[in-house]
Amino acid sequence: MNQTNASSLLLKGGRLLCPASGLDQAGDLLIRDGLIAAVGRDLTETGAQVIDCAGLLVTPGLIDLHVHLREPGQEYKETVASGSAAGAAGGFTGVCSMPNTNPVNDSRAVTELILAKARQAGLCRVYPVGAITLGLKGQAMAEMAELKEAGCVAVSDDGRPVADSRLLRRAMEYAAGFDLPVICHSEDLRLSAGGVMHEGPTATRLGLKGIPAEAEVICVERDLNLARLTGARVHIAHVSCAGSLEAVARAKDAGLAVTCETAPHYLMLCDQDVGDYDTNFKMNPPLRTPADSRALRRGLAEGLIDAVATDHAPHSILEKEVEFDQAAFGVVGLETALGVVLQLVEEGSLSLPQAISRLSSAPAQALGLPGGRFQEGSPADVTVIDTARPWTVDPGQFRSLSRNTPFAGRVLPGRAVLTILGGRITHRLQGD
Repeated sequence: MNQTNASSLLLKGGRLLCPASGLDQAGDLLIRDGLIAAVGRDLTETGAQVIDCAGLLVTPGLIDLHVHLREPGQEYKETVASGSAAGAAGGFTGVCSMPNTNPVNDSRAVTELILAKARQAGLCRVYPVGAITLGLKGQAMAEMAELKEAGCVAVSDDGRPVADSRLLRRAMEYAAGFDLPVICHSEDLRLSAGGVMHEGPTATRLGLKGIPAEAEVICVERDLNLARLTGARVHIAHVSCAGSLEAVARAKDAGLAVTCETAPHYLMLCDQDVGDYDTNFKMNPPLRTPADSRALRRGLAEGLIDAVATDHAPHSILEKEVEFDQAAFGVVGLETALGVVLQLVEEGSLSLPQAISRLSSAPAQALGLPGGRFQEGSPADVTVIDTARPWTVDPGQFRSLSRNTPFAGRVLPGRAVLTILGGRITHRLQGD
């Protein structure tokens, strides 16, 4: 990773693609004192560091709504610094950190620690997500006013659902009063209990206990009904199946303030890919059927799914190189997400503007975050992408401390070659 403190950068001759502002043209982007100074053609700036972007895609910085940075408490899996480095390497300038740390991010002290670590690393904008309930125990609400004041951008008990519907209703009402989005991990724990992969023929063949799609769908329906009741802004995390999409579609048609995300692995993989008990394909919710994957791709293209988020969940070999039943749920994704989405573009499932929108402006809009568009005077968070630079996923080269990816050995068609945060280069891919 190279960094520079040059006061001016001039990105010359790239394809400027900003879906939020309808910009798609060859041109230049001028960055001065950390801000976007001009967007246009034939720009010049005395003393600027000029970067030739001919043949490259220049987009607003990518934003990931769903990552687990593991700090505090599990720094052997990931830290704010290593996760930020992984994000920058993947083209992300902003990431939302989930609260299931140890201690849980249910207080000002933990939020401020995360933000301090992020400032120290200086590689990504880290947006903390606070807990809905104290200790993620689902028994009493966390102090949302304190969390928002400390810097949280949303609340969630991600990793576990809030099973008590009455408590979740009150939490949504309270969050609405502070204009805090509620990110729902929608799962009926009684239906999913003991399951380790999608319930279906593959699970039966492997002798593994399954998790039916209904464990997700039933809870998505409940969460959306509570959104209707309370008027809260609700974001459904890691949608994995067609039934959940149908519920989201009805909620959006009814005019509810609802958004949702899916992850790259649900778009590209299915339960059959678990193969010979490969724990790098174990996540929660689990990989579903090929039909579910196709439905998610359609939903993403149509805009029913607002954003692609990685659900980056680092685990060490201690948690993954064990029997499938015993392995931890979760996979890393910050360094492969863009490449997977570009593969969807290459295959014709998405247009390039749709892909960039789902990774930049739509995530920003879903949680009301800054960024996601080229706007003069705004912080210069920029991703430069080579869409025609095939590479083979090698977990040994990850900036993340963990290696638990389902995409190891896969050839992806392109990647971020330059990531700029507030006018500073935080990642620059060197030549082959």
